[in-house]
Amino acid sequence: MALLINSLCVNCDVCAPACPNTAISQGEFIYEIDPARCTECVGHHDEPQCVAVCPVECIEPDPAWPESREQLLAKFHVLQLGEDAA
Repeated sequence: MALLINSLCVNCDVCAPACPNTAISQGEFIYEIDPARCTECVGHHDEPQCVAVCPVECIEPDPAWPESREQLLAKFHVLQLGEDAA
């Protein structure tokens, strides 16, 4: 499932550069994760990099986007194809 940054976010700016899918951007108040681009780092790393670097542990699974590992891997492949075409 895609990840979600909750209201505990302190806008420290360490998560966005860590995301290999450029799924994280500054929102109106806190950082936000684009669920269409979030693969929980499946295809890139063994664990979500934003979670690994977050100092306040404000990143959690987004219940609105339930996805299996296979679905996340398929999304990774689609994102890679799109980047290769650019």
